[in-house]
Amino acid sequence: MGRNYFHLHLVSDATGETLIAVSRAAAAQYQGVASIEHVYPLVRTHDQLDRVISEIEAAPGLVLFTLVDQELSARLEAACKETGCPCLSVLTPVHAMIQSYLGAVSTPRPGAQHMLNADYFRRIDALNFTMLHDDGQLAEDLEEADVVLVGISRTSKTPTSIYLANRGIKTANIPLVPGISPPPQLETLVKPLVVGLVASTDRIIQIRQNRLLSLNATDNTDYVDKDSVADEMAKARRLFSRHDWPVIDVTRRSIEEASATIIEWYNARKATLVAQ
Repeated sequence: MGRNYFHLHLVSDATGETLIAVSRAAAAQYQGVASIEHVYPLVRTHDQLDRVISEIEAAPGLVLFTLVDQELSARLEAACKETGCPCLSVLTPVHAMIQSYLGAVSTPRPGAQHMLNADYFRRIDALNFTMLHDDGQLAEDLEEADVVLVGISRTSKTPTSIYLANRGIKTANIPLVPGISPPPQLETLVKPLVVGLVASTDRIIQIRQNRLLSLNATDNTDYVDKDSVADEMAKARRLFSRHDWPVIDVTRRSIEEASATIIEWYNARKATLVAQ
């Protein structure tokens, strides 16, 4: 049986990130069905909405939206009703619950979550730090990190670091390279949470082979030799065990899942340090 597709229209008065995340999380639960995404960010005028409605009429499907302007919302809902497209205001139930709990009325502000506040600048600062401390760079500054990720090649250190930085956590990562000792600063860290990343030998080999293929390089090297990779991983595990660093197996974990665990550990560690 062929794969089924449906059109999914995501209409936002901000960046659309919320809608993309929610829709993909929901759509992932339906195997054998894929959505064709139509994303419309920064829809704040009637002219912009006219173009969106035309697109929906040309390719009918599901419509999810986050529009704080009630006139725009009403127009979009009316157009969807006319074309027979189910539509849903994703944030309305959440707003209703918060309003009911707080007993306060919200002030509509498109894109309010992206305003330039202290949290925004904290994330930018974390991203700058993380990019400068990727792949073992500037090891002398490791003590300034919030989190330090350690692992052999292809254990998702860089993408995990960037994800954590987007959450405002200054993250450095240190590669464990055969024949090269880790930077001495790693052995004496006090402030940062150090996390070891591991994966199955087969998984590492698969990713490394794909990497070599993309570079048009030969795979007749220790880099993808099963015994060599297994030895790398065993030495990494011994290092983690010696320092009692927490370990995450990323073999079947997504970047988001691994990061969520690290954030939980980081917050618990931070609370403990504050209490001392």
